[in-house]
Amino acid sequence: MKTDLLLSPATAASTPLLAVFAVDRNTSKDKDAKADLAVLSSEPALQKAAAFVLSTGEFRAEMNETLLLHAPEGLAAARLLVIGLGKTGKATLHDLRRAAGTAVRFAKPRGIKALAIAVPEDFDAAAAARVIAEGAIVGDFDSDTYRTDRKDRSLDAVTVLAPASSGKAALEAALVEGIAVAESQNFARTLINEPGNRMTPTILGQKAAEMAKEVGIQCEVYGAEKLRELKMGSFLSVTLGSEEPPVLIVMKYEPEHAPADGPVIGLVGKGITFDSGGISLKPGEGMEKMKYDMAGGAAMIGAMRAIALLKPNVRVLSVVCATENMPDGKAQKPGDIQIAMSGKSIEIINTDAEGRLVLADGLHYARELGATHLIDAATLTGAVAVALGQVNAGAFSNDEETFEHFTEAANISGEKFWRLPVEDEYREQIQSPIADIQNTGKTRYGGAITAAMFLKEFVGDTPWVHLDIAGLAWLDADKSFIARGPSGIGVRTITEWVRTYAK
Repeated sequence: MKTDLLLSPATAASTPLLAVFAVDRNTSKDKDAKADLAVLSSEPALQKAAAFVLSTGEFRAEMNETLLLHAPEGLAAARLLVIGLGKTGKATLHDLRRAAGTAVRFAKPRGIKALAIAVPEDFDAAAAARVIAEGAIVGDFDSDTYRTDRKDRSLDAVTVLAPASSGKAALEAALVEGIAVAESQNFARTLINEPGNRMTPTILGQKAAEMAKEVGIQCEVYGAEKLRELKMGSFLSVTLGSEEPPVLIVMKYEPEHAPADGPVIGLVGKGITFDSGGISLKPGEGMEKMKYDMAGGAAMIGAMRAIALLKPNVRVLSVVCATENMPDGKAQKPGDIQIAMSGKSIEIINTDAEGRLVLADGLHYARELGATHLIDAATLTGAVAVALGQVNAGAFSNDEETFEHFTEAANISGEKFWRLPVEDEYREQIQSPIADIQNTGKTRYGGAITAAMFLKEFVGDTPWVHLDIAGLAWLDADKSFIARGPSGIGVRTITEWVRTYAK
């Protein structure tokens, strides 16, 4: 989909569909209060075109609510789509991002191949242009790749309209940023969407290497021999039951002028391309979704793509540990003892708690490669979804300053995370009577926290953020602004987190 910028009055845009935004200026808390609706534009012709229908009460400008007008009088556009942003002054840039996605997803099933989206005047023009581009591109993705009756309803073009008085250079730069980040998020979604037989660890490594070559970053893809050389016993233990060879993906972004004594940011991702649970076999119902268990690894690959395109002046490395978790006769068993790369011994209580095993060695290896700050992402626990539902992903950190950087990044990305604790009192839950630690908690309580406590054992004093994205990495139903299937959560926030260290 081509995404471009046009400095022009919205009324003059000749387009099959013009999308604009409206708010309710009545700030009363009374739900029955009459709405006072207004289009976020000072163009008289645009206000006039929407005035009658806004006065009827059939549209209340609620968030992502839509209203379509055909052949609007005084406009060059064939259709006018009005999208609600809720109460005046309440809408955020992330709300605008979602509303742009709503515009695209409104157009797609109607066979409309191009649309223009007007930057609302209540927002900073450059920031709005960026999030409109992001929302539109993310909204254009659909997951029905293998349907033989699939109709390609992708848009050909989205034009971001801004007033001629806006600063063109700032708008163009913002649009380039939005396109880079959103296309990288969709790249991660494409990886996650592939089934296990078409996204093996080997293929994931190939896709990462192809991407790295395309954007100009380093990428090495290693096999089981390298894992044995590095003594990655924790990672290797998960690979034992699969016929598919494991892959260790190492990517590096090294800008020429990054300060030699500056930070080195380490991104570590769980890349379980299919998770059966191993000997601790999962229930059959819903197991087909376990192709998405590499969403954390895909987020890191997507983030590295965005970082390479945005070119922040900070060194970044990424480690993605990819394998299947299968119940072969050679698979590890509950009760086994494994020795991690760090030298820690691990008692295996449940083979379905495998993500933390691959991340343990991935985190340690990132430190060995020189990472001074770490972030990992993983569909790690069902417990995080029980705790937070499908609204927030879980976030954990051992360092306040590092988490402040993360909060700043999440505020820009619009992705929602809720911080959970990694306090020493929880460590007792993973103490083993036979080894240094065990790979699950002694009780089912606080499962997301005990998983984070396990990972904390392998980061030492390195500032670290852990993202448990299990509840949000896969959407079970369509939303107005994004299709069901892989969400690509993490790409935007991880990218912005890295950029905070380049300031």
